[in-house]
Amino acid sequence: MTTLRSSLMPSLVKTSPFFSYFTKIPWIFSGQNTFRASLQVHSHRSTVFSKTILKCSCNSYFSIHAARYLCTVALASTSSVHESSASSTDKISNRSRKKALKESPERVLKHKLDMCSKNGQVVEALKLYDEARSNGIQLQQHHYNVLLYLCSSSGSLETSEDIDVLSVGLSRGFEIFQQMMTDKVSPNEATFTSVARLATARDDPEMAFSLVKQMKDYDIAPRLRSYGPALFGFCRKLMPQEAYEVDSHMAASEVQPEEPELSALLKLSSDVKKADKVYELLLRLRRTVRQVSEPTAKVIEDWFNSACAAEVGVKRWDMNDVREGIVKRGGGWHGQGWLGSGKWRLVRTVMDDSGVCQSCGQKLVCIDIDPKETENFAASLTKLACEREVKAEFNRFQEWLDRHGPFDAVIDGANVGLINQHHFSFIQLKRIVYQMRQLSPTKRMPLIILHRSRVTGGPALNPNNKRLIESWKDCGALYATPHGSNDDWYWLYAAVRFKCFLLTNDEMRDHLFQLLGNNFFPQWKEKHQIRMSVSRDGLKLHMPPPYSVVIQECENGSWHIPTATGDDLETPKQWLCATRATDTSSN
Repeated sequence: MTTLRSSLMPSLVKTSPFFSYFTKIPWIFSGQNTFRASLQVHSHRSTVFSKTILKCSCNSYFSIHAARYLCTVALASTSSVHESSASSTDKISNRSRKKALKESPERVLKHKLDMCSKNGQVVEALKLYDEARSNGIQLQQHHYNVLLYLCSSSGSLETSEDIDVLSVGLSRGFEIFQQMMTDKVSPNEATFTSVARLATARDDPEMAFSLVKQMKDYDIAPRLRSYGPALFGFCRKLMPQEAYEVDSHMAASEVQPEEPELSALLKLSSDVKKADKVYELLLRLRRTVRQVSEPTAKVIEDWFNSACAAEVGVKRWDMNDVREGIVKRGGGWHGQGWLGSGKWRLVRTVMDDSGVCQSCGQKLVCIDIDPKETENFAASLTKLACEREVKAEFNRFQEWLDRHGPFDAVIDGANVGLINQHHFSFIQLKRIVYQMRQLSPTKRMPLIILHRSRVTGGPALNPNNKRLIESWKDCGALYATPHGSNDDWYWLYAAVRFKCFLLTNDEMRDHLFQLLGNNFFPQWKEKHQIRMSVSRDGLKLHMPPPYSVVIQECENGSWHIPTATGDDLETPKQWLCATRATDTSSN
């Protein structure tokens, strides 16, 4: 470790990629080519002048002005030849430069290494590295990072009967990293992360964590993936204090752990019987994940079924303090620690439409959304939309909402018109608009968002549909988003702005919605999204649940944990219900 630390000199200087660009390109300009171009120009000029003299001698009526005109033509022709020649030469020069750059040894090596990375070819990449070193090719940051990535992932990328790919990858990986430092090629976050993975693969999470700490010396901000090798390595080796230190370092670096990291810490805490940490991590899962995946659900089940879980908890508590804590924290948890004693009864169950657990009979609560958070979310959404849409067009939409709002509901028209349909159906959209209007306390028309192409072509050209579209426009219920826009921004913004329902079956999980973060947006969606299904009985609307789908800690000490299983409209969501097997007393 001392050797590695000393090799990371803070004075590393990147090798400029432009050096080889200017030294390896063959210049095409030569005296012979220039001379030929000059001859062509002089030849052309002589021809023009000879024609002028001949014409003047044969036709006496030509004036001196005509001769001047012809001379001007000749000069203009000569100038145009020069400009054309220069332009053509520049084009050839640029093409040659690009070709030379593309065919340079560094660029060829980069392409081959990228292909090895794409195909998971560790051994081939190492052969290319050895050849490059023997041929004196100067490797740059990207070359080294691809090699380090392949070496750090060698155990999962490639198998061979003749070679222990994992062992080769580990040993060569550290060698390549040392060479990178010797060549004074500056590392970046990807470099440190790959070497940290190498360290963990060698069962050395201490070294992996040390590498993360060293990133600060190079003004490199660690990412979540940077901490993974150390954190998972400590958890796997049942080293709780070291794992908790990594967790604290993440918090200090403002890096938020996600479900895999919290699940690993939860399993570790359960295995080493740290009940207080288990309690803390369940509440952190509640804030970060809300509903847990199957692997995390298994970790939670193992905890509640353990002997340690049966031994922790108070037998008596002040119910008023617990209720006050629930109110103070917005509902759904009290934060008073483990309540009750004895073994836990753990079952998988479902909730009825009103949020009553079908196992223990406990009713789940609906957790309020902070109005300030809603305002901040709306401001963030507006900023993102203006960055990704044409600002003038989105501003025009905001002004339109000022004139025609507020609304009790917003409809994602494209989504609704295509559900269970081969072609866009205005009839289906019309029926949903009618149902949504009936749900409105004021019987107000919902806002329908459709792309402009939906209202100007295709089924919109049908006379009946034309009349329907015009009637929606006349009453201020239809907004057509402009060409080139993403209508998702429009219907989401309108629903957030008016704090109203949003009708769409879009799960809102793609890149666009990931920009909105994982904290507030899932809470908002849970409370405002209406979904629909189509069956033989017709269209059915599925209203938001009257309870919050999030880990809930009840005042009697029981727990309800939602899982990601059964998230479809037709399949009820599965919950873990954990209650004490014996009655507990309270005062």
